Amino acid sequence: MDFVIAIEKVRQDWLGRVRIIEDDVSPSMLRRIAAMLDLDPDAYPRGTVLPPHWVSLFAQESARQGDIGVDGHPEPGVTLPPIPLPRRMGAGRRVTLPGQLRVGDALTKRAEVAAIEPKKARTGTICVLTMRHSYLVGGEVIAVDEFDAIYREAVPPGTPSPVNPGTPAPTDAAWTREAQVSNALVFRYSAVTWNAHRIHYDADYAREAEGYPALVQNGGLTMQLLLDAAVENTPGHRLAGYTARLTRPIYVGARITLAGGALEGGRMRAWVADQDGKLCAEMELDFA
Repeated sequence: MDFVIAIEKVRQDWLGRVRIIEDDVSPSMLRRIAAMLDLDPDAYPRGTVLPPHWVSLFAQESARQGDIGVDGHPEPGVTLPPIPLPRRMGAGRRVTLPGQLRVGDALTKRAEVAAIEPKKARTGTICVLTMRHSYLVGGEVIAVDEFDAIYREAVPPGTPSPVNPGTPAPTDAAWTREAQVSNALVFRYSAVTWNAHRIHYDADYAREAEGYPALVQNGGLTMQLLLDAAVENTPGHRLAGYTARLTRPIYVGARITLAGGALEGGRMRAWVADQDGKLCAEMELDFA
């Protein structure tokens, strides 16, 4: 009952709350992003139109160091609602991309607390937080990203974190790409997105505090790699939106397979499989 009361208080105080974050889509940041994605860092001069899904790499939260908690996230209530569950991970998103982003643009992100939903799950009590991020250039909305994060109970010390046993990934791919989630790649992505969650770089913390067998790959990077591969395999089409769901952790150092079906009627299904062929992420992408 205490949890129910606490969540209702958080809902009353935080639902609909908005933060405004401004950023410049600068050539220096594009050099870092391109290099991180193994692209030519000199290929994005001022005025270049960017892949529309890259917008999520900008206008990140910048909590002060004194506001960072033991897990590396900002303390509850600093940038996100103080949900009374200690573990947080990304779960999925729904994105529309009506506009264009260019190098040199002044970008504004409107971050709104859209939903706070407590639930009972196989792993215990959870709470799903939905943030609605609207990105604007010159007052025009160029992207809307609804992002879901799941908050979970702590695991007892020495206890493995419950993990989805997994289902086999599809086998009818029209294209595939192999990738390795190296320590350096995860570090660079975390630096670009200013993500200090310790499960991505502190192996002792990941094992001892959160019950994972190894460092955990950043779910945002999983989605970034899959989107980049899907866009590359649809020349002549523009990504207009997508939905994404993360289903199973990927551990740093693992080899993964990025895959997708054929483009049919402007829509494509894409997915990520781990080295055991288990489904780790899936997407539905819409192209114009």
